[in-house]
Amino acid sequence: MPRIFIVTGEASGDVHGANLAGAIRSLQPDVELIGVGGSRMQAAGVTLLPGIRRVDTMGVSLGLAHLRAGMHNLFTLTQYLRHTTLDAVVFIDHPGINLRLARVAKWVGQRVIYYIAPQVWAWAPIRMRLIRRRVDHAVVILPFEEALYRKAGVRCTFVGHPLLDEVAPSYDRDELRKRFGLDASAPVVGLLPGSRESEVRALFPVMLQAAAQLARQHPGAQFIVAQAPSITSELLASLSAAAGVEVHVAKDQASEVMAASDVLLVASGTATLQAAVIGTPMVLTYRTAWLNYWLARWLIRIQWIGLVNIVAGRSIVTELIQHEATPERMSAEVSRLLANGQAAGEMRAELRKIREALGSPGASRRAAAVVLTECRA
Repeated sequence: MPRIFIVTGEASGDVHGANLAGAIRSLQPDVELIGVGGSRMQAAGVTLLPGIRRVDTMGVSLGLAHLRAGMHNLFTLTQYLRHTTLDAVVFIDHPGINLRLARVAKWVGQRVIYYIAPQVWAWAPIRMRLIRRRVDHAVVILPFEEALYRKAGVRCTFVGHPLLDEVAPSYDRDELRKRFGLDASAPVVGLLPGSRESEVRALFPVMLQAAAQLARQHPGAQFIVAQAPSITSELLASLSAAAGVEVHVAKDQASEVMAASDVLLVASGTATLQAAVIGTPMVLTYRTAWLNYWLARWLIRIQWIGLVNIVAGRSIVTELIQHEATPERMSAEVSRLLANGQAAGEMRAELRKIREALGSPGASRRAAAVVLTECRA
């Protein structure tokens, strides 16, 4: 009976961990699954490791309490990996803590698999060498990653993107607009300011200013914000209090907001790929602290920050980053897509190519097959 340990790092990893666990159990029902995650993994039949209560304190966060929790989690997991016999250890995303733990797991002789492997190809080559030393098999979800990992000497399998299992094949736009209280015949702009509080605080006020400008340029235009589960209603309300424009709110319905919209203003991240899979034209934007920005500019070796452009290998979506992320630029780019049907149509065509490049549904099941094969190796 295989004994597999699954380690996630934050709330999004709990979803992927649960899907992976369910797929593993469907392929081999007698498997024993232990892990670090949340309620979704537990519901999928994973026995959670005692003493680690929250997946979002795995890393070094701001505040002494979070730092202590992170150090406690690191020590607990290190001891567990050193003293437990396992057939495989699967790390999911969140490289900050997981790459440290992968080093420990490899050192004590565990077989290490990394699902949703770190995007080290965007950084200095030394990061790829770290993966080669610490990971037995990388399981990747972006189409170009397999060749890069293999070139660096890392065993690697592309399984497709999990988004294809999470996003519906199609949506009824009129029904969604009715659900959200939107006029089916008027233009709709979706706002997706991110899932972290720091992102929302940096981006949402600027998006609202852009929305106010768009409302003057396009009378009747409607706006809806996708509220991530991690963002409180109080935060959104406080940031939008003086916006001067009505914004509908949809909590934990990002895909539906994307499908109901004509154009999106979206924070850089996985949401850009989600929008590509759904097929909604978008403008990508991001802001961070200037020190973080310049450090990233110095370290990151790729031309774009948006996954949708990285997968395409060219600029198909406008990126408004840092000093370019102004209300004026945002409103101008959104207005162009609202007014120019040809430009919006061309972007939709390019987004369909992105969806095709991401593979086919069933990523979790294919990843599960890799994990079970490694257990037998």
